[in-house]
Amino acid sequence: MALHSLSSILPHAFIFLLLHLALPHYNTAAKHGHHPSRHYQYRHQSHHSHVSNPRLYQAYIALQAWKRVIYSDPHNFTTNWSGLSVCNYTGVYCAAALDDPKTQVVATVDLNHANIAGLLPEELGLLTDLAILHLNSNRFCGILPQTLANLVLLYELDLSNNRFVGTFPSVVLSMPSLHYLDIRFNEFEGSLPPELFQKGLDAVFVNNNWFASAIPASLGQTSSSVLVLANNNFSGCLPPSIAGSAGTLEELLLINISLSGCLPPEVGFLYKLRVLDVSLNNIEGPIPYSLAGLAHLEQLNVGHNMMTGVVPSGVCILPSLANFTFSYNYFCEEEGICMNLTSKGIAYDESHNCLPEKPFQRSKEECQAALEHPVDCFQHPCGGGFRGPVAFAPPGFPATAPLSSSPSPSPSPSSHS
Repeated sequence: MALHSLSSILPHAFIFLLLHLALPHYNTAAKHGHHPSRHYQYRHQSHHSHVSNPRLYQAYIALQAWKRVIYSDPHNFTTNWSGLSVCNYTGVYCAAALDDPKTQVVATVDLNHANIAGLLPEELGLLTDLAILHLNSNRFCGILPQTLANLVLLYELDLSNNRFVGTFPSVVLSMPSLHYLDIRFNEFEGSLPPELFQKGLDAVFVNNNWFASAIPASLGQTSSSVLVLANNNFSGCLPPSIAGSAGTLEELLLINISLSGCLPPEVGFLYKLRVLDVSLNNIEGPIPYSLAGLAHLEQLNVGHNMMTGVVPSGVCILPSLANFTFSYNYFCEEEGICMNLTSKGIAYDESHNCLPEKPFQRSKEECQAALEHPVDCFQHPCGGGFRGPVAFAPPGFPATAPLSSSPSPSPSPSSHS
């Protein structure tokens, strides 16, 4: 599976669409005194009387400040970033202002795949009309400036595949219109703030960083359809509160994040779920039978854990199931049709378990050890049972990759893993 990849050049029609989507948020921000003209002031403002469009002049100040802290631009994206005609700059897209259709403003900056090295200056807070900021696959580094809180219309923020550092960039929590957040493949660390899952985001990608500590219980308050936390250093169990996201969650990727304990039965309440991947963790106990209620589930991966017991037929007969991986566990029995998933056209991997008469299984010694230490998920839902070899991601294990991709700027990307 492959992660959603944002396109490097956005069609102008999409830009206008996103601006209109952001309009209700703009009005709300204005009511609370967050109108750009009042929210941010710079010493350069005295020059506004000398230009016909003060908002484009503010963008000029911001982009020139940015250009000064760009230290490498091998593909010459910013070579033409000179002069007041910012709408002609490569990667900069203008549109009519939401509050004044006769005024042009900078609505999008898209520098995806430019391989630029540099910093994000405080002056970027002057881009108060920005709806889309895409910086995927560059070499930007450092921390995000707090002035980005002034981007009250920002709808999509993609900072993926860069070199940003520090704790979770809390400034993104101050952006009232934000719906799509992608900060994967950076070097952020520390814990995830509970507010992240209370913000009303449509899609969240924080995978492939250095985040640690337990997953917040507020996870169940997320309104996201896609949630990717893979390849981080979390600990503890998946919070049972996950059931609270049943109305929206369609893709949940928790690969290689050091999850332990049992998989909570509340996962079976996520009735819209299409992709569930909890592979490469330390999850114990059985597959919850509640998963038999996930009628839309297409991909299920519980491989490389320490799960035991029976592979339930209720899961194997799910009407939409196309791919089921449960290898590298300690399952000892397959119910019903689970013994012959090929007959249902389901791609599967059952290797390295304790399944009698099936090829490529664990040794009798390994299986006996699991049998002698059964896990009671009712008594110890967060661990305390069998401890087999710890699952881990082998060196060079590919990071989460999406099943399919759709062109940006859709805030509801398709499949990811």
